[in-house]
Amino acid sequence: MAQGHMDRLSAIDASFLANESGTSHMHVGAITIFEGPPPAYDDLLAHIESRLHLVPRYRQKLAFPPVETGRPFWVDDPQFNLGYHVRHSALPAPGGEDELRRMGARVFSQQLDRTKPLWELWLVEGLRKKRFALISKTHHALVDGISGVDIATVLFDVKPVPEATGHVRDWIPRPEPSTASLAARGIESAAKAPLGVVRRAAHVASSPNATLRSVQQAAEGLGEVAWEFANPAPDMPLNVPIGPHRRFVWVRGDLAELKRIKGELGGTVNDVVLTAVAGAMRRWLRARGVRTEGLELRALVPVSIRAEDQHGELGNQIAAVRGPLPVYVEDPVSRLRTVREAMDDVKSSKKALGAEMITRFNDFAPPTLLAQASRINFSTRLFNLIVTNVPGPQFPLYVLGRELLDIFPVAFLPENHALAIAIMSYNGKIDFGLLGDYDAMEDVTLVAEGIEAEIKQLLEAAKASEKSAKGSGARRASGKRATAKPS
Repeated sequence: MAQGHMDRLSAIDASFLANESGTSHMHVGAITIFEGPPPAYDDLLAHIESRLHLVPRYRQKLAFPPVETGRPFWVDDPQFNLGYHVRHSALPAPGGEDELRRMGARVFSQQLDRTKPLWELWLVEGLRKKRFALISKTHHALVDGISGVDIATVLFDVKPVPEATGHVRDWIPRPEPSTASLAARGIESAAKAPLGVVRRAAHVASSPNATLRSVQQAAEGLGEVAWEFANPAPDMPLNVPIGPHRRFVWVRGDLAELKRIKGELGGTVNDVVLTAVAGAMRRWLRARGVRTEGLELRALVPVSIRAEDQHGELGNQIAAVRGPLPVYVEDPVSRLRTVREAMDDVKSSKKALGAEMITRFNDFAPPTLLAQASRINFSTRLFNLIVTNVPGPQFPLYVLGRELLDIFPVAFLPENHALAIAIMSYNGKIDFGLLGDYDAMEDVTLVAEGIEAEIKQLLEAAKASEKSAKGSGARRASGKRATAKPS
């Protein structure tokens, strides 16, 4: 896990920097609610300090090579001050969840300072019902939602009594590299890129059949991605210029209910989630006066391309596929069938591979090309909104003895995207976090209410299906008993 003195950002991580603007912020995070009285601020600082060695990158900042000689580096921040990154605040009266949502929206409306390590953690007091909150905010270049190793993760314990971390070693930052050494490292990396091509060429020579198959698959994948560019996402009121300010709402769900729906009606939990989101978007569009006949929205659904032996490493290894949101289907059960078939088609196709190939290509692209390629990946031509579903631990977690009750994940808004929906399951719950542009999504609560209503309808359909199956089973059983009676 330890990082070296100067680690270069990966192509994907650099793309998150390239995509950031004054209105489109590339940080992600969560609003987490805990049971019990808030810890003292100094106790929380000490707890974080005792675990910072587990995430060395959280004491590192960006260093940019001069004259675009390559992607930026992570270097130790000699002025690192934990008190700057861990903020302390309280909600205004009456201290309800509305006040917490408003505060979270304001936190996520502010860009992170690129001259410092790219994260913040807010301790929020004053929440009613003997609770408090932690708001975590981390730049997407630093960590991704699927590896899940970030500052919030290392704070959690699986038992109410915090695990001892041993003696806290003094942290001694390495000296900041000079402009000349940054330039030299940038040129060195650019020179090494062709060596990677040579090594792959050697591999091709030693195993031509396997290579031919993978090249053929990659070509098919890129072909399918090219076809998607030729078939753009529909023009929607979701895809408008956005400002820097945000709204945030959430929906609490029961994971057992979603599992019951998929068990009875088919598909995966993710299919059920996409079906509920599609139904909610259908309701929202119709409320806005948009016709939904024959209309299918496209969701950007991130999938992990992290190898099994790489779990726990920092940095993003994700590809994105286009998931269908068939808002033209009114009946929730029929919509689930449509989503399931379409997602099965995406998984069996080469589309995820095609997205991965674009990502790998970025590793060899100079920074200006990289910035352009990353903007293509977030193009409104390809998708209408992000819908990301991250499975979390199915057991309780604690911070300083206080149990974590809810995790409401927060995604990000690319340019011309007014809504992003992030979903996370935890300890039997599944929580939806809806991040909207403040001006374009004044009615974001309509989408949240729609998700709740659609899950309820799907659950009722699943219960009716169970009842029908039991009824027909009982009828078959009674029919068998009737024929077994002696004449």
